[in-house]
Amino acid sequence: MATQTCPAPLLIALPQHHQAAMAPTNLTHPAQTDQPDVVIGVDTHKDSQVAVALATNVGLPGECSIPANRLGYAILQEWALERGRRPVFALEGTGSFGPGLCCELMAVGYTVVEINRPDRSTRRRLGKDDAIDAEAAARSLLTGTATITPKGGTHLVEMIRLIKGNKDSASKSRTRAINQMKAILITAPAVLREQLEPLVLEALMATYAAFRVAMVDSPNAAAKKALRFLARRVLGLEREIAALLDDLNQLTQQAYPGLRQTYGIGTDAAAANMIVTVGDHPERLRSDVAFASLCGVSPLPASSAKTNRHRLNRGGNRQANATLHRIVVVRMRWHDQTKAYAARRLKEGGSKAEIMRCLKRFIAREVFHTLLGGPPVRTTAALVIQVINASDHHGNQGPGRRHHPNCARMNCGGGA
Repeated sequence: MATQTCPAPLLIALPQHHQAAMAPTNLTHPAQTDQPDVVIGVDTHKDSQVAVALATNVGLPGECSIPANRLGYAILQEWALERGRRPVFALEGTGSFGPGLCCELMAVGYTVVEINRPDRSTRRRLGKDDAIDAEAAARSLLTGTATITPKGGTHLVEMIRLIKGNKDSASKSRTRAINQMKAILITAPAVLREQLEPLVLEALMATYAAFRVAMVDSPNAAAKKALRFLARRVLGLEREIAALLDDLNQLTQQAYPGLRQTYGIGTDAAAANMIVTVGDHPERLRSDVAFASLCGVSPLPASSAKTNRHRLNRGGNRQANATLHRIVVVRMRWHDQTKAYAARRLKEGGSKAEIMRCLKRFIAREVFHTLLGGPPVRTTAALVIQVINASDHHGNQGPGRRHHPNCARMNCGGGA
């Protein structure tokens, strides 16, 4: 395949967290500047990966195809250093086929930027192949449209992600098996149904598992055998889930002990989800506003002409959003300060849905600062009282702060 034609040298202003681009430490470099010599765009696949180099200063353009293994990663690094002495990598698919290369490059010390899928209009105009996608990834970094630091796939967070994925799969399988047993019991012969219906779930599991069927010669015998195997499957899954929860308990406590001390955040449903959402280095999120947007709890502007309003954010990480919702439900039921805030808002005419949206935004801020190890966030009631007394919602909001109906006088980030 022909080498891509490179445009005239282009100076770019990389984001602050990209300004420390560096190559392996066993090489001698000229004085570091804010500008990389070359940007390497990589289109990742299962068996092979294609890289395209675009020069920015004195680098050399080029194209390279490598196998998706450690030998290929070493070949890519050597090839990149031939293009320029300060390469920066733009990778597409860091969450699927690219995590191996991403972790390898970041471990050595290179700057890596995550690229979203190519724009559809660009794809229709230029077509699609691996080299075109790799060049589009490099140009996304050159133009400043790509600024995302990838999560990475090492250390405790990756361990939590793998254990949690296994636990979630086991929980879904358990639920599916229990539903199947309920369906079998509904359509089972009347004599068997009348015998089993009064029992609670634990007694049902023990009874099903104890069934002995020598020969399947009737619907009653077939139902008993099916229930026996399903019950044994459920009991095995419950033991597996308990073991995985113990692992999650230890890993989350080791990764972020302060997060586990936050009210309403437990072992799995909250702590593991929040940790996996932010990844290995939460500092890649610039502020609590960015974290709220990632979790889908930041209202989005939906204004036009004389209409000024905000709407719900239905994007972001929906598992993280569901986790924040469960934390809010727990706090509204058991947390005294949250109950006091909810009662006050209801008296002011707010709906339960609006109150929960505001609490989710506040808890997102609290979790973000906890993950970064910063100062603790003030409690919900204290924060609300301060905001209400200070500004009456439209008074001294400070420069650059915009409130909206859904924020309900909470410092929600101005609809970020």
